Amino acid sequence: MAQRVGLYPGTFDPITNGHLDIVERATAHLVDKLVIAVAINVGKSPVFSFDERVAMVKNETAVIAKKYNTEIEVKGFQNLLVDTAKEFGATILIRGLRAVSDFDYEFQMASMNRHLEQEVETVFLMASDRYQFIASSLVKEVCQLGGDIEQFVPKNVALALGKKYQA
Repeated sequence: MAQRVGLYPGTFDPITNGHLDIVERATAHLVDKLVIAVAINVGKSPVFSFDERVAMVKNETAVIAKKYNTEIEVKGFQNLLVDTAKEFGATILIRGLRAVSDFDYEFQMASMNRHLEQEVETVFLMASDRYQFIASSLVKEVCQLGGDIEQFVPKNVALALGKKYQA
């Protein structure tokens, strides 16, 4: 049987507990190998550099890979998502949905990707109840304003983000 390879793209600025929940559920139930594609998109003006984001994602997903005895690879991308999927042999795009407002955009993207590459399926995973409200942008704002973010992101990520805003 062929290995099921999934691709989970995002900016991950920073990676949140919601992202990790999607990684764990995809790894546990959907794919044999997961490629996490970190967007190089500097147009979004990320707080963390590309290398910092990749390092955080690798560090925080290592436990999940070990837990499920699954390969998780973290790579950068800056081209069409379907081209990135083909590059890594992925036939499943993993997308997380927090709210109905996410669905309209994600539905359009899934339709476009399907037209561009029919061999790649998009799978939507609803955010777990406890993570539906978490967005990287909100986490950054709470941290910048001095709020406690440790319930929203892993401890190492919270420390790194705190250092960014203390500088």
